[in-house]
Amino acid sequence: MTTHKNRQTLLIHAPRQAPQYIETIQPPLFRASTIIFKSTAHLFDRHWTDAYDYSYGTHGTPTTFTLADNIAQIEGGRYCLLAPSGLSAINLVNSAVLSKDDEVWVADNIYGPNLEHLKNLQERYGITVRIYNPIDAGSFQPTEKAKLIWLEAAGSVTLEFPDLKNLVKKAQQANVLTALDNTWGAGLAFNAFDFSDEHLSVDITVHALTKYPSGGGDILMGSVVTRDQALHHKLFRIHAIQGISISGDDTAQIQRSLAHMSLRYDQQTQNALTVLTWLKQQPQFAQVLHPSLPDSAGHVFWKEICTTDKSAGLVSVIFKPEYDLAAIRKFCDHLQLFKLGFSWGGPVSLVMLYDLKTMRSLKNTHLQQGLLVRFCIGLEHAQDLIQDIQNALKQLE
Repeated sequence: MTTHKNRQTLLIHAPRQAPQYIETIQPPLFRASTIIFKSTAHLFDRHWTDAYDYSYGTHGTPTTFTLADNIAQIEGGRYCLLAPSGLSAINLVNSAVLSKDDEVWVADNIYGPNLEHLKNLQERYGITVRIYNPIDAGSFQPTEKAKLIWLEAAGSVTLEFPDLKNLVKKAQQANVLTALDNTWGAGLAFNAFDFSDEHLSVDITVHALTKYPSGGGDILMGSVVTRDQALHHKLFRIHAIQGISISGDDTAQIQRSLAHMSLRYDQQTQNALTVLTWLKQQPQFAQVLHPSLPDSAGHVFWKEICTTDKSAGLVSVIFKPEYDLAAIRKFCDHLQLFKLGFSWGGPVSLVMLYDLKTMRSLKNTHLQQGLLVRFCIGLEHAQDLIQDIQNALKQLE
């Protein structure tokens, strides 16, 4: 063995190295672009479809594979790919599944950036985007060109819970792939890969790990989970071609937060239920939207599929028509505990205002007229949040 004496070389190739593995509460953090092969045999006797292909940082490290395995288990799937954000994970699915002249179906309450991405694909590649009513499976009428249907449970902003059973059944009969944005349920409210007595399953779940898995409002990441190996490899191929990768540090942070994700989810659910009970009694609101409410669209589907004590921390309200945009902005600006910002799932409660007239394509007879405000309930005490809303409402008198 050659002994290197130059100090510069010794700084890079240290003669002594501490043992690499000890048992700790949190798994070791690996930061890697280059991964060293032990020999040419290790270099050439491998394939990108191997369960743990340690070839380059974009393919994965023990840190990223550990989180991916845990997310797959939480979601009820077998295979998981990680992406830099929830939207990146959505775009990965669209890119892998859709081709020229294909037809894709999306719910009228779809996550807005997903729709924007699909419209871009429509303009550039001739993909046809069709809209369906998520609580009316009969509105989903796929043609022979249909390749993908996007599902959301619950829907973005207005929180309708879809008729998952019948939508998935129709998709399977038409040989259409089903992709569920499962960020709201977080893999905790129901098992998307086995959600009925008939053991119905979606094909793909997408999860914005930015929300409940992270829990801090400071990490961006997304996941794509499947059970079918061939479909996973199809997604993985595009994942590799597009150079999709994530930070080991961010991965370790989310892995650390998984241990208490369910506790946080349950607490935010309970806070939301307390707040919405109070909101229902306030005269300024024409409607309070939450899947657990019997008068909310899709409540019967939520009750049938979800664990009844898990309904996330999102609550939306529609103000009565006499309150114009200036009044709603004044209300939002006077909130103290609720901060004005996008996203949810973190410790701090958030608020955002929307004009549904600019967001929906179909006529929604279940929604009242008026401007909508969405509350993302955090981990503050529920009574303090109620007092904050009450104080802001007084500004409207």
